[in-house]
Amino acid sequence: MAEASPEKGRIVRRGGGRYYEEFRKGDVYEHSPARTLTETDNTWFTLLTMNTHPLHFDKEYAAKTEFGRRLIVSTLTLSVLVGMSVSDVSEKAIANLGWGDIRLPNPLFIGDTLYGSSEVIRKRPSKSRPNAGVVTVRTTGRNQHGDAVCVFDRTVLVPRRGHGVMD
Repeated sequence: MAEASPEKGRIVRRGGGRYYEEFRKGDVYEHSPARTLTETDNTWFTLLTMNTHPLHFDKEYAAKTEFGRRLIVSTLTLSVLVGMSVSDVSEKAIANLGWGDIRLPNPLFIGDTLYGSSEVIRKRPSKSRPNAGVVTVRTTGRNQHGDAVCVFDRTVLVPRRGHGVMD
């Protein structure tokens, strides 16, 4: 785990969640580990979520599309990225308040490795909970080639130091 530096836009490696005071606008959290998404991951997720589009699980159908192969279900990409961010962003959170502006600029394919990072874009004290604050991060998922495959904003309610569940 890297120690934080005082500069804005610093890359912070840590995990274990954060209290409101520990978030700084411009900080970037590189999530670890990365995750290679497999055919099994994709098939089980399509079945679990009842996504019947053959582009995700029919190899012959997908071969005839502009992509030429099966795509990872976009909601699987989103779910894995949220999961990757928990130890850095929301492990101490009281609640998720919302996700927004979800974009999928490039496809993710079976066998691709997903890397994630989150940048703190806003924070403010909670208006209704004096012992908490509201933090918004922009999370970006990239494949092994560095192409962005998913970008979204996520807002969480985070306790102030001394007011977490385990404090």
